[in-house]
Amino acid sequence: MTNSPPKLSLQMRGPVHGTGNQTRVAFGSTAGAVIEAYDFIGFGTAAALYFGTVFFPSKDPLVGTLAAFATLGVGFVARPLGGIIGGHLGDKVGRKPVLVVSLIVMGLATVLIGALPTHAQVGALAPALLVTIRIIQGLAYGAEWGGAILMTYEHSPWLKRGKFTGFVQSGFPVGLLLANLAFLVSTRLPGDWAWRVPFLLSAVLVIVGLIIRSKVPESPVFEEIKDSGAVVKNPIKQVVKDDWRNILRGIGLRIAETAGYAIAITYMISYLHSSKLATSAETILALCIASALGIGATMGWAALTDRVGRRPVYLWVTLFNAAWAIPMFLLVNTGLFLAVVVTVVISYTVSQNALAGAQGAWFPELFQANTRSSGASLAYQISAMVSGVTPFLTTLLYMHYGWTGPALLFLAYSLIGFGATLVTRETWGRQERQEAERISAATPTDSFRSDVPARHALAAKAVN
Repeated sequence: MTNSPPKLSLQMRGPVHGTGNQTRVAFGSTAGAVIEAYDFIGFGTAAALYFGTVFFPSKDPLVGTLAAFATLGVGFVARPLGGIIGGHLGDKVGRKPVLVVSLIVMGLATVLIGALPTHAQVGALAPALLVTIRIIQGLAYGAEWGGAILMTYEHSPWLKRGKFTGFVQSGFPVGLLLANLAFLVSTRLPGDWAWRVPFLLSAVLVIVGLIIRSKVPESPVFEEIKDSGAVVKNPIKQVVKDDWRNILRGIGLRIAETAGYAIAITYMISYLHSSKLATSAETILALCIASALGIGATMGWAALTDRVGRRPVYLWVTLFNAAWAIPMFLLVNTGLFLAVVVTVVISYTVSQNALAGAQGAWFPELFQANTRSSGASLAYQISAMVSGVTPFLTTLLYMHYGWTGPALLFLAYSLIGFGATLVTRETWGRQERQEAERISAATPTDSFRSDVPARHALAAKAVN
């Protein structure tokens, strides 16, 4: 019984009880994810509150905001290329090297933003430098996610894959919290220091992250692939050829989460500020409360997928988001600070955190192990182009239709996610959970690498 290979739907998932390093790997991956999120998301906050006037001065503040959001979008457009590079290297040379390099690149780029001259100092050169560095940020962020998630996923026990990948996904709200706390404190600083300091502080976080990540061992699944000679020559080409449908499904799933976030959080910051519904300090405080709660919410939603499956969580939450599109704007339009806090908290802890929590385990399970890094990264990062242009598009919609334009766009994104969920297979349904429980119970807990017939899985070269 213990030597029988698992069902094809459970193959190529690594040791059934994990490697014994799962906690250390999850912590290391999460630490890096926190720093990457701090760096990348901090730009969004600065774009909404400062960059419109600092780098794109205009007589019309809305024009400056549009330009700042366009620069924000450039980073998202660059993320798919980063995902291609990171995914390719993750499948060719390993998950760990991608984690280290992406963290270094992101950190250097973020510190440089904090040191940039403004438009008042060097004219048009300032926004040109900002756009260039934002592209570099996008490349680094696009490369990072796949490695962090797969390292954690492939080290973790089968029955707790959602829980452990949820730690990594919670790095996003931790980074959001740190970024907004930094901006909340820095708003009291004089002049440009109000936006420079949060970026310069990234240098400290990067040093800590590199120390932690340097001690993380390589993925056991990648080592099995390398030892068996199953490394694919061109993983990007292979996964597009074999799994293009899952890539498209993943893009649809991600649009509901990441593009929805771009409206409910990123654009909402600007909307509250420009409509004078909340002060900058109140807006950032609401974000801090939401992101603090979002840490536990993300891990909770992710762990829930271990018990009920990945798909049910997505189905119910995308339906909720469709129903939430209009009420979230009606609430903030009251101008009451409590209503603003409640709206931001719900939009974040439910609308975004639940979907992000489910993605950590679901996306890797949709692809074969030897092209998993490329496939998951492509699906995850291509959708970022949509979310990147969303604040810009939402601002245009607001100019023509008022708040109903952004609300209806949020509704559309939610329905796209719901439709993608309907056509995406469940990878951790009742049969998979029962089979995994059977294998787990029949396998010694101290066997680690030897407890899964990985080479049988590699010979099958399939997960469904």
